[in-house]
Amino acid sequence: RLVRGRETGKMAVVALPADWIKNWEKSGKNDFLELCRSLSENKAHENMTFTAIQQVLYELAYFVISGNLKPDLAANVLTDIIELRDDMPSILADVFCILDIETSCLEEKSKRDYFTVLVSSCLCLVSDTILKERLDPETLESLGLIKQSQQFNQKSVKIKTKLFYKQQKFNLLREENEGYGKLIAELGQDISGSITSLPVLENIKSLIGCFNLDPNRVLDILLEVYECRPDLDEFFVPLLESYMSMCEPQTLCHILGFKFKFYQEPNGETPSSLYRVAAVLLQHNLIALDDLYIHLLPMDNTIQEEHKREIMEAKQIVRKLTLVILSSDKSDEKEKEKDKEDEKTEKPPDNQKLGLLEALLKIGDWQHAQSIMDQMPPFYSTSHKPIAIALCELIHIMIEPLYRRVGVPKGARGSKVPLLHNKKAPKPAECFEDLRNDVFNMLCALGPYLSHDPILLAKVVRLGKALMKEFQSDGCSRPEDKEKLEVLFSCLLSITDQVLLPSLSLMEGNACMSEELWGMFKTFPYQYRYRLYGQWKNDTYNSHPLLVKVKAQTIDRAKYIMKRLTKENVKPSGRQIGKLSHSNPTILFDYILSQIQKYDNLITPVVDSLKYLTSLNYDVLAYCIIEALANPEKERMKHDDTTISLWLQSLASFCGAVFRKYPIELVGLLQYVANQLKAGKSFDLLILKEVVQKMAGIEVTEEMTNEQLDAMTGGEQLKAEGGYFGQIRNTKKSSQRLKDALLDHDLALPLCLLMAQQRNGVIFHEGGEKHLKLVGKLYDQCHDTLVQFGGFLASNLSTEDYIKRVPSIDVLCNDFHTPHDAAFFLSRPMYAHHISSKYDELKKAEKGNKQQQKVHKYITSCDLVMSPVHEAVVSLHLPKVWDDISPQFYATFWSLTMYDLAVPQKSYDREVNKLKIQMKAIDDNMEMPPNKKKKEKERCTALQDKLLEEFKKQHEHVLRVSQRMKLEKDNWLLARSTKNETITKFLQLCIFPRCIFSAIDAVYCARFVELVHEQKTPNFSTLLCYDRVFSDIIYTVASCTENESSRYGRFLCCMLETVTRWHSDRAIYEKECGNYPGFITILRATGFDGGNKADQLDYENFRHVVHKWHYKLTKASVHCLETGEYTHIRNILIVLTKILPWYPKVFNLGQALERRVHKICQEEKEKRPDLYALAMGYSGQLKNRKHYMVPENDFHHKDPPARSAAPVAIQNGPCGVSQAAVVTVNAAKPEESTEDIADKIKEKNQNAMKMMAKAAGVTPKISSSNGSSTSN
Repeated sequence: RLVRGRETGKMAVVALPADWIKNWEKSGKNDFLELCRSLSENKAHENMTFTAIQQVLYELAYFVISGNLKPDLAANVLTDIIELRDDMPSILADVFCILDIETSCLEEKSKRDYFTVLVSSCLCLVSDTILKERLDPETLESLGLIKQSQQFNQKSVKIKTKLFYKQQKFNLLREENEGYGKLIAELGQDISGSITSLPVLENIKSLIGCFNLDPNRVLDILLEVYECRPDLDEFFVPLLESYMSMCEPQTLCHILGFKFKFYQEPNGETPSSLYRVAAVLLQHNLIALDDLYIHLLPMDNTIQEEHKREIMEAKQIVRKLTLVILSSDKSDEKEKEKDKEDEKTEKPPDNQKLGLLEALLKIGDWQHAQSIMDQMPPFYSTSHKPIAIALCELIHIMIEPLYRRVGVPKGARGSKVPLLHNKKAPKPAECFEDLRNDVFNMLCALGPYLSHDPILLAKVVRLGKALMKEFQSDGCSRPEDKEKLEVLFSCLLSITDQVLLPSLSLMEGNACMSEELWGMFKTFPYQYRYRLYGQWKNDTYNSHPLLVKVKAQTIDRAKYIMKRLTKENVKPSGRQIGKLSHSNPTILFDYILSQIQKYDNLITPVVDSLKYLTSLNYDVLAYCIIEALANPEKERMKHDDTTISLWLQSLASFCGAVFRKYPIELVGLLQYVANQLKAGKSFDLLILKEVVQKMAGIEVTEEMTNEQLDAMTGGEQLKAEGGYFGQIRNTKKSSQRLKDALLDHDLALPLCLLMAQQRNGVIFHEGGEKHLKLVGKLYDQCHDTLVQFGGFLASNLSTEDYIKRVPSIDVLCNDFHTPHDAAFFLSRPMYAHHISSKYDELKKAEKGNKQQQKVHKYITSCDLVMSPVHEAVVSLHLPKVWDDISPQFYATFWSLTMYDLAVPQKSYDREVNKLKIQMKAIDDNMEMPPNKKKKEKERCTALQDKLLEEFKKQHEHVLRVSQRMKLEKDNWLLARSTKNETITKFLQLCIFPRCIFSAIDAVYCARFVELVHEQKTPNFSTLLCYDRVFSDIIYTVASCTENESSRYGRFLCCMLETVTRWHSDRAIYEKECGNYPGFITILRATGFDGGNKADQLDYENFRHVVHKWHYKLTKASVHCLETGEYTHIRNILIVLTKILPWYPKVFNLGQALERRVHKICQEEKEKRPDLYALAMGYSGQLKNRKHYMVPENDFHHKDPPARSAAPVAIQNGPCGVSQAAVVTVNAAKPEESTEDIADKIKEKNQNAMKMMAKAAGVTPKISSSNGSSTSN
């Protein structure tokens, strides 16, 4: 019934039935409300629903206007439906607007009145604002919503006119084109001649006034024109200063900030001209940096985040390079391609702060530039290449006058750097003190990015070199000048640490720059250099993201090279190592050394590959070696705590090889060894040992052959040719370098003293903690290195240098607490030099060619030199000592060497014959070129002449020494106490300390005893001396180290050789011993030494005595072998091996030894392999010597003469008072065991001694050990 008509696709037109209006109170109102609700709830067709509601409300209102429905009833129902929709008031206002128009056109006034009443009733439902928008002014006036419709209309017209017809100005140039055109013409004119900023400013003011120009826009145009004419600073800066006096101070900064913000779009790029204008305004204080800084992007926190991100990326790269990835080739290629893609990063956004900073640096405004840098992370700004280059150019300008004066190398001109024509720029440095004002700060701000300008880096280094030259000169005598230079030196060290070395790390293989740096570095003391290297290696690479990457790449490249390094490709690999080392030597060498410590087979190829290094790199290598040695995390012993670690041995071997081959400064390494000794650590003496051996060719080994040992007793030429295992060639330069390092830094004597002190100290310091085997090795290492080092000093130092540095013997022993054997070892060359120089002086003063005259002059020289020594040695021992031996004898024994006692003629003949054979081979070689053949023959001939001359010289010297000893012998042994005491002191203070000092000293001791016997020295009992040496060796052997055992064995071997020679032939014995006081059996006071023939020990009894000594040696050996103690067994096996040529000679004694050694082999095979090896070695050699052994009857007659049936007593004591020192001559029965023999001989000896003592009325003393006696 509501439908009036339908159209396809459209909603029906709604019309209210008249019945609803008639029955409004009963049902019409409810039907109307229901219709409105249904229409409001229809959400499917929103537009159609809106129109339908408008029609329904219109129909309702029309019924009211027509008078069919009362207005108050309609208002009530409208109040109910107004809540159905949010836009219902607006819909109702639309309906009122339509009706307002319709009723205003009608002539019927009643309808208009009904409309007015209806609207008035609905004022609470529709807001005034909506009604004012849509109803006519007259209607609004009648409703009382406005006062007067006419005024309302007028006001509306004015507002609309203003909105739609009046133009709004935006301060555009085209809005006042004439005024701004004249302004631009004024500013764009040719500024030259007498035109200044003042008249131009007046004209600008006139234009502003005439054309009503905006002053801010005028200022903006001023800046625009200034940007386009950057060369007119002198015009625009005063103009802006004058103009700003009329404006607020912040205005200029705001305008500039607006300009910068204009370019802060994603793809915006700020022009350099704007940066320059801002920089100039900052420099002239027209704007404040803090005011402008806030307008620039990016923000500081963004910069901080970017810096952190760079650090993280660098660490990720390091992590990638350090990971060991086992992948296929294809995956490797993919990884490389991915890395390349990652490197192609997008263009970074425009950084206005860096752009402003670059402009400030270009115009020389360092103060503001530094302020910007300080607000950024360290080196963030200079990590951008344009900033770094701009700062480098500024530093060029700052150092130009000073560099021209002191830095330009001789013969070089160089291109001059134009200075800044800017009064506000910092003043260039004219002297070194001026560098502290700004230049040092600029360099510190630049940091490692000085690498962008190698020329500037070279200039800075040359200035540093010039500064060091002035610092080290004697010109600055005033304290204030010296203090200023010390401050400058400290600044230079900081610059080197923070700038120069990091910059070198970022340069690609620049060898010239490395050498340039060394020119400055070599003027630094090594302590400063090493400190710089340490900071470079351990700190610098962790402080910059770029250096973190460089470190990782260097290690990666070093791994690549080292994996492929062999003896065959040393040259190409060496070039690669050299190239890599020019920039990052610390990282490279640290890795190489770590590989050497693991694989000792790399030592030789690595040493050969280092020939392409620069001087700076060699110095860094020395530091890296010391740092590797000092690594506290490395254990210097193997896990068994008995041997030195392999890494230390490898490093020591590498040290010796590399320091010998290349000109590396040694002082740091030597000082390190000295410091370790001061701290009581002797492991690192292995380094010194290797260095001296490789550089000087001086070996210290216990495995020398007899021929080598014989050659070592000759002159220096014979030692070089026949005394060492390898031919010593080309050590002259390296020896000189080692000597210079020791002398220049006064390390020669301190090292000797420290080694001597540490040798004895190691027993007490390490003895309780370390394994006895290791303590022995450390002791031997200290001792061997001392002998080697002392030998080097003796053979390489001049007489003056040696005498100047080595103090007297009493000072060495008493003040420096040097052991006596070491003190005399160091002083011995000095005495020889002294005597030789004195002898030469006397020969020149009194010319005489007779041999007797030469001998007399030599003895005089000895007296002059040795007399102070005789006085000095008195303080070394208690006064009681000198009752038996004289200071002269003591000093003579310790001051002589084998060179003084015998000429090794066989060694000289052997080496000369070798040279003759070599020359014959050269003649027979037809392939050798004639020039080379001639050269080689000349070399051999010269060497032969040197050897012959050396032989002649030594032969004459030995004769002179022999004559000297003949004259001195009567004053050697004073015999104020018993002969036994004399021999005890001789063995205790002379023989035993020296025979274990070195192999040559062992031979010397045996030869000296023989020589004292040959000289028929009064009060010296040869028989008693030999008896004390051979009688009981247990304690001596047990207290020796491994090397000392070897030397002691050599000493016993030489002693046995002499005894065996006397034992072998009666004629030899009668000739060399028959009438000698050393073989008197009854020892009387000095006046009776020439006693009768009956007092002499005859040949057969001597053979009995020798058998007794052999037996004593056997018993001592068996005892040591049966102890089970490692040291006893090892030492006795070493001693037995050494004396094997002369012992055992008796078959049954040899069998006793063989059985015990065989048992040792069985017991120690699994337990102690080193003892097993020694025992097996000795056992094999002993079996080979069996055919040299003889039965006991052949060694000595078992049925002695009647006179010899009783033990032979060697009686001694002054003035007829005798003390028994019995030498038994009784032979053992064949069927008796060695133990029974020993017991019987011992019993007989003791009984004989008691008998003699009883007769003499003296308490007997029975010898119990070498050099000691015990009262019974």
